[in-house]
Amino acid sequence: MLYFARDILIPLALAITLTLILSPAVGWLQKLHIRRVPGTLLVMLLVVSAASGIGYVILNQLVQVVSDLPSYRENIHNKIAALRTPNKGALGKAAQSVQELGKELATPQETPPPTVVRSRTGRTSAPAAPVAVQVVPASENELIYLRDVTKPFLAPLVKLGIVLVFTVFLLVEESDLRNRIFRLAGLNRLNRMTQAVADGTRRISRYLMLQFLVNAAFGLLCGLGLYFIGVPYAALWGTVAALLRIVPYVGSVVAGLLPLLLSLAVFDGWRSPLLVFALFATLELVTGNLLEPWLYGAHTGISSLALLVTTMFWAALWGPAGLILSTPLTVCVVVLGRHVPQLSFLHILLGDEPVLAPDAHLYQRLLAMDDLEARAVAEEYRQENSLPQLYDGVIIPTLTMAEQDRHKGALDPEREEFLFVTLREMIADNSEPRPSSDPQLPEAGVRPAMPERILCLPADDEADEIASAMLAQLLEHAGCATICFPIGLSPLSMVGPMEPTGNDVFCISAIQPFAFSHARAVSRELRSKFPRTKILIGVWGFSGETERALLRFQPSPPDKFVSSLAEALEYLGVSKPSAKTEVPA
Repeated sequence: MLYFARDILIPLALAITLTLILSPAVGWLQKLHIRRVPGTLLVMLLVVSAASGIGYVILNQLVQVVSDLPSYRENIHNKIAALRTPNKGALGKAAQSVQELGKELATPQETPPPTVVRSRTGRTSAPAAPVAVQVVPASENELIYLRDVTKPFLAPLVKLGIVLVFTVFLLVEESDLRNRIFRLAGLNRLNRMTQAVADGTRRISRYLMLQFLVNAAFGLLCGLGLYFIGVPYAALWGTVAALLRIVPYVGSVVAGLLPLLLSLAVFDGWRSPLLVFALFATLELVTGNLLEPWLYGAHTGISSLALLVTTMFWAALWGPAGLILSTPLTVCVVVLGRHVPQLSFLHILLGDEPVLAPDAHLYQRLLAMDDLEARAVAEEYRQENSLPQLYDGVIIPTLTMAEQDRHKGALDPEREEFLFVTLREMIADNSEPRPSSDPQLPEAGVRPAMPERILCLPADDEADEIASAMLAQLLEHAGCATICFPIGLSPLSMVGPMEPTGNDVFCISAIQPFAFSHARAVSRELRSKFPRTKILIGVWGFSGETERALLRFQPSPPDKFVSSLAEALEYLGVSKPSAKTEVPA
């Protein structure tokens, strides 16, 4: 439908884009008590007059450039002669051989002797000579000549007229059309449709403004560069470059080709043409590969790769008009995907928002056994967050997902081993504290009273052991006397020789989903042997109510139940109470 209805849809899409650009001006005139219809006609008259004036000036300048070309005939002849391949050297000999081979192939074969035709009577006669074909041109008059001259311009002028007519009606009937769209969507969706229209209008308007600023800066720099190089009509080429950059990818090439050809004709040597080429190439590389992806992607909500792919799609569908409209149309598609649940896949595919949270991204890279990118994900999060936030927000959720897959039998032993080994190495990489990036750990001398010893024990398996190691590391960074025990032995056999007292604290770490049963068993065993020692149980990542969770440990509940490392640090007196970390459910 988009392809076969392009003759109507392309002018309509261009008119909608112009409406978004001109609507603020019409609204400003309405504030000056000018009715909408006269204001629309006034704005359109000014726009058409300005565009016609600019086009007239540019056309006159181009005609002047063409009329000056004969004066550069000698330079053009010298450039063409210099481009010819020399007759000396290996390259020259190779070129000469190719030319001779081409001449031999182009030489017509010898005409065979005419065939003698013998008739039944025995007489011989030569075949008749072929009749030469003559092309007789049709008679032309002034009307036919005028038709042939104006024919290439008629189709664009007709389309331009259709666009202007559509624009006028869209500006005049803007509020009525908006209300009809809302009514078509349904009265029960007014809130969502209002948000979608506002979001799409804001993003497209911002894109058009950014595009105008980028193109204006590109044209200004091109004009200044050409002026200092010495290319004639530098202001003209800068204006042409700014206008042609509306067409992505192709416009810049055409804008640079025109002054490059002129420099070849004007200047004697090759220095100035090379400078012109370097100027346009540098500006286009910087603008197209650095500035535009950063600006357009950040303000339109489209990823850089999606911009490139959709530009190719719309160009293949609608040609040059598709190139111009590719970004506004894609913005509309992304907004639909953002606000319409049935089209959410479009927002996921084309949007620039991260579709994977850091914990899911880390777990996916560990499943792919990509050690480098997994470390990069954790390090990127670490640069903007503290170490407890990294452990609570990324590492523990990753362990939770791994435990869920392991208990379901979806995690094979090879990946399980790689995952746990890599996470242990990540924790070891953070063995040196970074005081400047961990503001929640209070400075020495202002800490409240802390336990004499903190004994960290895993509840059951290797994931619990890794979580216990993270807690022990944070406590060691805070200067606590911490002992971390491994898995494999019974809790009593491990902590018995330490002779825990009432000044010590047991910290039992457990990772969901089967965390409560193992933590409860370890807590009961320790409570029966060391009743005076406090017990802290951390079911890391637990999102339920603490009071209901404590009921699972009856009749001998722990002294404290926490669900995050930040809460554990606060209870143990090594963290400020205001520095709580919000753990995702």
